[in-house]
Amino acid sequence: MFIILNVIIMLSIKNSIYGLGLDLATSYALRNPKKNIPKLVNGVKRFASNPVQRGQLQAFYDEKNPMYQWLLNIMENTTPKTVKRFVRNFGVNSAMIGVKRSQKLMKKHHCNIPIAILLDPTSACNLNCIGCWAAEYAKTDNLSFELMDRIITEGKALGTHWYLYSGGEPTIRKKDLLKLAKIHQDCFFLAFTNGTLVDDEFAKALAEVGNFTLAISVEGFEEETDFRRGKGTYQKIMNAMRLLKKHGVMFGISSCYHSKNTEVIGSEKYFDYMINLGASYAWLFTYMPLGKDAVMDLMCTPEQRSFMFEQVRKFRKSKPMLMIDFWNDGDYSRGCIAGGRSFFHINANGDVEPCAFIHYSNVNIKDVSVLEALKSPLFKQYNENQPFNKNYLRPCPLLDNPDRLKEMVHASNAKSTQMLDKESVDDLTDKCQRVSKNWAPVADKIRRESDKLAPFVNKMPPRFWDSNWDEAEELIEDV
Repeated sequence: MFIILNVIIMLSIKNSIYGLGLDLATSYALRNPKKNIPKLVNGVKRFASNPVQRGQLQAFYDEKNPMYQWLLNIMENTTPKTVKRFVRNFGVNSAMIGVKRSQKLMKKHHCNIPIAILLDPTSACNLNCIGCWAAEYAKTDNLSFELMDRIITEGKALGTHWYLYSGGEPTIRKKDLLKLAKIHQDCFFLAFTNGTLVDDEFAKALAEVGNFTLAISVEGFEEETDFRRGKGTYQKIMNAMRLLKKHGVMFGISSCYHSKNTEVIGSEKYFDYMINLGASYAWLFTYMPLGKDAVMDLMCTPEQRSFMFEQVRKFRKSKPMLMIDFWNDGDYSRGCIAGGRSFFHINANGDVEPCAFIHYSNVNIKDVSVLEALKSPLFKQYNENQPFNKNYLRPCPLLDNPDRLKEMVHASNAKSTQMLDKESVDDLTDKCQRVSKNWAPVADKIRRESDKLAPFVNKMPPRFWDSNWDEAEELIEDV
């Protein structure tokens, strides 16, 4: 026991020294970002455990690479505290150290353990958007502060240092969310928000806490955004972005492309405008037909989805912005990332769901631990069946492989969590059969002919990164 305690102390001192060194390297880089970014990247490299991670960091050495310009923009336009927290909490604690810990625990417990957890602090919202994916939840549910704190604490023990908020409108609970960010300074937080509740006081508080960013939902320009979100919403969003930029807060956009706005969302004009406003990243989603009253006409055509595939890959080569297209980036993630493989969802009632768009569950987080939830029957089905298609450009068990989702929900005896309509998995998946059938030949053609697929897709291990433990961690196991 004494030996174990000493090893743990040595590891703690080692990590503290590395953390202090990384903070110093970041401070040094901030003095002259153009000159010193490579030195900061070298500091981060010390935590990289394999060639894939080290290779990805090489992009930040080349001044012609848009990722170099992206990091330069962040260092020049956000507060020093935000830069330090981002580098240390997301870049190292989450993406490197946390991944190593979760890899070890996955082998031990034979279940998925994610890099991120998505929480709904509340189901309440101040807008009434057309086709909202959360419209069928009850509007009076809330996760208590104590429960969210417990989830984050348990998640960190599993290696998860990245927490996302959705809803409802999460900033209705902004005081609680800011408090959680202050308590858990070793984590990075992101809220998907409609942006309408961002005022000067909130923007200033975000700058002060440093480890909390907003992904603002915007669906094109004014006409496209107000079409789904209500007249006047776009102008409130523009005001929110101006306030965040004024206070040096890192922020991005969350854009849902559908049949009415894909050509705008996928345009160079749109991305350039959002970058000029200060957005540093973009989360791209496609419309999902959840609920019995879903607007089926909003679903993308195969041609529109293919258009987004082409545009995002083109812009990644030229725009200083991180871009994630959840349905078209399956070649990077080797298929679906839900069910705890990279993330999972806890709704405002506490139901533990594999994805924000898959409203079925076996357990409630009020009754189980995070680890127990990851071992629940539906999550086991995800773990055993991923990837759901040999073509990674058909990753989703609902939109691309609806029969697979139907089988898993029935096999696990999971129940609907949509309090307002209790939509059965048979009804839900039936709505996606035609879309899945039409996308399949297009995705297969892209896979056969495209040179834009992730070059390392066939070389990556099943869980993204191999587990490589240092000598001190091996010593703990031996003892």
